[in-house]
Amino acid sequence: MDHIVTVQEAVTAFADFMEPTVAELDAIDAEMPVLLADVDLLDAHIRTLDRAPSEMDARRIRRARRRALAARVALLNGTAGQSVSGGAA
Repeated sequence: MDHIVTVQEAVTAFADFMEPTVAELDAIDAEMPVLLADVDLLDAHIRTLDRAPSEMDARRIRRARRRALAARVALLNGTAGQSVSGGAA
């Protein structure tokens, strides 16, 4: 029978290198309104999974979709002067 032992040194040896940089944290903060709007849109869709959407549900989804799009537009307008890294730029 093999015993499972922890290898603390091997697991934590690269912990300092795995932390996000300040630039990455700033990018996450800038994208947070988009992420939260997308979560609200998903919540609106999830509410209608087990039943037929009512008119109120349809309004909720439309409002959430508009908020998600507005958050994306605001993010793009705020970063229009900055260069975007990555292949999709």
